[in-house]
Amino acid sequence: MKNRRSVFSPATCFRKLVQLTTLEYMKKVTWLIWLLAGLIFAGSASAYTKEEVEKRGHLRCGVSPLTPGFSSLDADGRWTGLDVDICRAVAAAVLGDANKVEYLPLAENEAFTALLSEEVDLLSRHSTWTFARDSGLAVHFAGISYYDGQGFLVASKLAARRALDLKKVRICSPVGAASEQNLIDYLASNQIEYQLVPYDTLDLAVKGFEGDGCEVLSMQQSQLFGLRLGLANPERASILPDLISKEPLGPVVRQGDDAWLNIVKWSLYVMINGEEIGLSSQQVDKAKSSSRLDVRRLCGLEGPGGKGLGLKDDWAWQVIRQVGNYGEVFDRNFGPNSAVKVDRGLNNLWSKGGLQYAPPFR
Repeated sequence: MKNRRSVFSPATCFRKLVQLTTLEYMKKVTWLIWLLAGLIFAGSASAYTKEEVEKRGHLRCGVSPLTPGFSSLDADGRWTGLDVDICRAVAAAVLGDANKVEYLPLAENEAFTALLSEEVDLLSRHSTWTFARDSGLAVHFAGISYYDGQGFLVASKLAARRALDLKKVRICSPVGAASEQNLIDYLASNQIEYQLVPYDTLDLAVKGFEGDGCEVLSMQQSQLFGLRLGLANPERASILPDLISKEPLGPVVRQGDDAWLNIVKWSLYVMINGEEIGLSSQQVDKAKSSSRLDVRRLCGLEGPGGKGLGLKDDWAWQVIRQVGNYGEVFDRNFGPNSAVKVDRGLNNLWSKGGLQYAPPFR
């Protein structure tokens, strides 16, 4: 693993070395030398991913295979979706061109392996930020791009309006799905009788649902909207309003490259800040003549520009110009004019009753 930083500073190591007895010195000096060498190596590799992307000339981004709203192919064979637009924003920031992205569709069980093996530079595939992933994998979540929760897709014949209306139901469940334990806990705590009907894959579970093998599917609610659209008869199913878990979704990078983490993080944050100050892709060309300080900062005309990230001063301006602010991205992929048609809800800006909140761009 590249650039994993030690908790000891070189000064601390030196003090420990001075305090050792002669015998301790003989036993431990080799360990200290290797530790100091690791610190030097860590500092020299801080921009590793960015340099690789620039050298290659395009970003390699891991996305989910065909998940409407997040990542799917349009009629012209182009990738679209919220997760795709995050990849595009990073490419616009680093390479100045949002189109310089190679998309690798990855199943859930191979996504993090692909990231850690450096098959992709960035994972942007509606991955939930959890304690187990944060503490057990050598990855960093770079922010929350979508606030989600586990929900229910139910057969209309059940006439259920809320989850508590469910009685004696059969639930199609992909084997090993991360959502299964949440579901079992919820049903047990609310004394709802159920039967899990196992399927090897999600696709087979959906076919089981369509073929009356069960009456319920349960997973991330945003994913259920896309699955419902793909049914032969979407009117035979409905999505309940209840959420039974917290599912904060966002882009993921490898540990050990703080420079790359900051680039990905701020590519997302600049879109949120752009919406907050009212700067959209339709207005950005006129923004450079604005007298507003917050607008001029985002355009790279005031403040540090791209110096701290090793980028051009207009990197944030390029993100808004080529990809749009967060509101534009959400509306394009989930809004009333999209195929999915999801209310913003928790994904509204904090100033409009939602949870989307980015550190200030100053």
